[in-house]
Amino acid sequence: MKDKIQELAAQIYNDVVGYRHHIHANPELSFKEFETSMFIKDKLNKWGIEYTDMANTGVVALIKGAIPSDQVVALRADMDALPIHEANDKPYRSKNHGVMHACGHDVHSSSLLGTAYILNQLKNDFAGTIKLVFQPAEELLPGGASIMIKEGVLENPKPQAMIGQHVMPLIETGKVGFRSGIYMASTDELYVTVHGKGGHGAQPHQNIDPVLITAHIIVALQQIVSRNADPRLPSVLSFGKVNANGATNIIPNEVKLEGTFRTLNEEWRSEAHKLMKKMAEGIAESMGGSCTFDIMRGYPFLINEEELTDRARTYAEDYLGKENVIDLDIWMAAEDFAYYSQVTNACFYRLGTGNEAKGTQYSVHTPNFDIDEDALKTSTGLMAYIALKQLGN
Repeated sequence: MKDKIQELAAQIYNDVVGYRHHIHANPELSFKEFETSMFIKDKLNKWGIEYTDMANTGVVALIKGAIPSDQVVALRADMDALPIHEANDKPYRSKNHGVMHACGHDVHSSSLLGTAYILNQLKNDFAGTIKLVFQPAEELLPGGASIMIKEGVLENPKPQAMIGQHVMPLIETGKVGFRSGIYMASTDELYVTVHGKGGHGAQPHQNIDPVLITAHIIVALQQIVSRNADPRLPSVLSFGKVNANGATNIIPNEVKLEGTFRTLNEEWRSEAHKLMKKMAEGIAESMGGSCTFDIMRGYPFLINEEELTDRARTYAEDYLGKENVIDLDIWMAAEDFAYYSQVTNACFYRLGTGNEAKGTQYSVHTPNFDIDEDALKTSTGLMAYIALKQLGN
């Protein structure tokens, strides 16, 4: 089976590179992946793979093995791009100004198409069912995963395992990374407005300065992490946007503040929300102003079910060699794959795409992000192999 998969992965490789180039050149933002969805369905139609639409632009396909079995494994790829203007000068660079596949979702979708081809070619040789989940809107709350779950992606048939892979430029091409247990953080968006009384900068005694109040709030809120959180529990509080909209000699009426809070424990997450809100409102009131503190609750933390992940790692070692499978540390970024991991056994692993000689060491979510396409030699076959082994083949 492994030899067959490797042979088919080599056979489809050039096509997968082409799929990636097409999707990369035509990126679409979250919930607007109409052309990407049609492109995926065109390939599935060509191969005779049945599918249904879900979450507007999402596609869910089924490949049923000829040997009877009630075992089902789901494989997931996301499809959306980011509002970033691409800086790379490649033949396949983005044609959509200000939109770019800067997080590798073009890789995930094209890889899953390659995996679909491999599994479809082998359907007479395996038992069980593969569910292929092409998911929209990983990058935008509430997240396409949450919508697909509500629409029944984990039912009819119900998978015993959900598996996903994601590019990682910090890992050398040809290698993959795994971590059992809690892996990625929850994420919440913070929107704060501090109200004061504006006026001339030369007459601060006649004003209530929301800029000064905001400065105190930003500094004080870091105590939530440093003095309230269990030091053994990772927590991150970061503010990336402050808008005072005054001038050198004008104190504004209000200041808007935006940030993110991330952690790995749901009880502490909820407690931290209360503490942040109470502290900010208290500081503002004590200084004569007021504060509205809104929290947009985002994705939960991502947990890799230990038995499934340990098995998947073993399968990866068998397929790639032990030397090409590495351990991952906790990652404080967030992923809406976490929704799947909260309701079913899930494994989310990393695909190495980094190659400094080829200039693919840049981080995701940057204008220079790109991949070493040799990674596509790994991505398609490995996912097919893990899926079939998980089904018991």
